[in-house]
Amino acid sequence: MKNHITAIFLIILCVIFSVFTYWYNNSKNVLNIYSPTKIGVDLNNNRIIDTDEVVCVDNIETFSLEPTDEFVEKYTKKFNISRQDIISLGYLAQEFAQKRIENTSAKIKYTQKQSTNCKYADVKVKDFDYSKTLALSGFGIVDGEIGNPEKFKHNLEIARKLHLVILNHRSGKYHTLDCPYGKIAHDTVIIPERQLPSNAKPCKFCHKVVKTTQNRTFEHKVNLYKDTIPEIPQPSLKTTSGSIMVYLTDFTKQLFPQRECKTQACKEFIHLVDSAKESIDIAIFGYDEIPAITDALNRAKARNVRIRFVYDETFNSYTNYYKDNSKIIELAQSSRSDRNPESKNLSNALMHNKFIIFDNNIVYTGSMNFSPTGISGYDVNDIIVINSHDVASLYTAEFEQMLNGKFHTSKIKLPQNKIFNIGGTVVEIYFSPKDKSSDRIVQILNGAKHYIYMPAFLITNSKIADAMIAAKSRGVDVRVIIDANSVFTRNSKHSHLRKSGVMLKTENYAGKLHSKMIIVDDEYLITGSMNFSNSGENRNDENLLIIKDKKISKLHKDFFLYLWTMIPNKYLKRNAHPESRDSIGSCSDGVDNNFNGKIDKAEALCK
Repeated sequence: MKNHITAIFLIILCVIFSVFTYWYNNSKNVLNIYSPTKIGVDLNNNRIIDTDEVVCVDNIETFSLEPTDEFVEKYTKKFNISRQDIISLGYLAQEFAQKRIENTSAKIKYTQKQSTNCKYADVKVKDFDYSKTLALSGFGIVDGEIGNPEKFKHNLEIARKLHLVILNHRSGKYHTLDCPYGKIAHDTVIIPERQLPSNAKPCKFCHKVVKTTQNRTFEHKVNLYKDTIPEIPQPSLKTTSGSIMVYLTDFTKQLFPQRECKTQACKEFIHLVDSAKESIDIAIFGYDEIPAITDALNRAKARNVRIRFVYDETFNSYTNYYKDNSKIIELAQSSRSDRNPESKNLSNALMHNKFIIFDNNIVYTGSMNFSPTGISGYDVNDIIVINSHDVASLYTAEFEQMLNGKFHTSKIKLPQNKIFNIGGTVVEIYFSPKDKSSDRIVQILNGAKHYIYMPAFLITNSKIADAMIAAKSRGVDVRVIIDANSVFTRNSKHSHLRKSGVMLKTENYAGKLHSKMIIVDDEYLITGSMNFSNSGENRNDENLLIIKDKKISKLHKDFFLYLWTMIPNKYLKRNAHPESRDSIGSCSDGVDNNFNGKIDKAEALCK
């Protein structure tokens, strides 16, 4: 009898496994939602949507953010709704689709219908039939009729409360949905009025000024449902002793990269170069020329300042991302890359530092790459300038290891003291891959009592993620913002953090959230060049600082909360696409934001 039961149990397991295997092998990831009925499915598993991987749901129409004139003319009279209602319903329909099938595995059953834009199909995910669900959602129209009239009425009621507007990010003006100036504007996004930035201005054409009988004027009331957005904190700060300066760059204001030196971070760097008397030691990931920086380094060389240069180089040099390293090499008295012709593995670890030492007295470091995206403020970065001979000497010892050919795991752990008291500010310094900084980071996270805020490019380090989840479970306010690209990073912890109750947003701006920061309890700032990843700690050349200073940590807390408010709450649950109308400015910045070889209007999600 037991043998029969065992055999039946094994048969059931085999059936379940076969069904799972069949589903797994025949389902594909939905990466893009162009509209509720038009999706991008990764049929060849290369994590990019090619032109032949666009699928349309057959036999269903839906409301959309960009309805055709034909659709508007057909259904405004039939359903007694306006064009604005159709767009507002389209906003909700887009969220409906993204919530249900974006980043899920779907089974595609093609029909006979096909057009130049897409192949038509029935779409099913594991738990439900998306085609049928969409038809009955109150957003779907089948054979000219609403699939579910009751849900449609409910959706329409919600849609009208959204008070959608068109925000033009270049001009900072917002328009009503029927405003002709809003329709022709570039780089726009449709958002609820309550999500407008505090400095947005109403279009004078569609928000007219009204006169009262007392001849007083007032503007048409707007922003009745707007969230309160805090003022952006000062982008720089000097400690009480004057020995430490910090600079922040804000990607919500700079929506395209430029080579001009306009940010305070760039101007400070030029000032330090022009003030150098003896030496400038440069250890950076790479150089994408900023003319003002090249000119300043030329002036330094003309003054007989010694320039030395360490940089990253891949094993196959033709694949190097930064093409202007030669500009600094020509000026340098000595230079060296981390390329090891005998080891592809060592070569392809990154020399990811971004630090410069001036006259063995001042260190300029942080997360900023020396490129138009970094220096212009297009990316979010954190820069620290420390005036301390002891700190500079420590960085010089690390620099000279690399200049002498010792990179990555071939370096030695520096024996010098790495904790400094600089005018009452305590600074701890760690160098990867020898110092294993995550243990100290986890120790600080475990001691958090009030909040942990992390604005960081990515997080894949399990120990750090687990420490944040543990802090959340004991009542600490834990929040994370990561770059939109990072959700596609292997071993990303964003889903694990969300499922564990940690509030996590993906950013939705053109530039990268490139900082690598953690702020704890108005006490600690953790920052530097090191991403919170296994390679950042164990393979790459990096520097990380832990700064204990109330003034510095509070500035960074205020900056985090500013960014948090500027990113809509819908990105707590779904992920913004890095090059799409999700990401503000990404469709007109001239940058390949998702690294798929397509820029701006060539990207399907920008069309």
